Amino acid sequence: MSVIVTDTGFGPDDWTFGFEGDGVLDLPSDTDPATLSAPEGTQMIRINFPSFADGRGFTLARLLRLRGYTGRLRAKGHVISDQYAMARRSGFDEVEISDDLAARQPEADWQFRANWQQHDYQSRLRG
Repeated sequence: MSVIVTDTGFGPDDWTFGFEGDGVLDLPSDTDPATLSAPEGTQMIRINFPSFADGRGFTLARLLRLRGYTGRLRAKGHVISDQYAMARRSGFDEVEISDDLAARQPEADWQFRANWQQHDYQSRLRG
């Protein structure tokens, strides 16, 4: 099972999977940024994070948003609570983590970082 993390905390997965062509595109973290695109009809893109030390997914998310993708964007895998603000700033709508990771990093750890629109260096520079 997995847990979906949003700005409001932990929740169940409300996406219905199950058949080919369900509008979901799964991307590995080593996707070539030069070839990155969202085919027409893509409603959600999940970018895999095989390790919390692999930050390539943040770049892919940012590029997708800069290239006009407006659908649902989910980080899936080993993203840790300390990376939640970075995930949101790079364009992810939500993070999908395992039940094991949710047990090690409870909801309060993630909600502590849910105020991702403030306390970044750009806000301090503008202030």
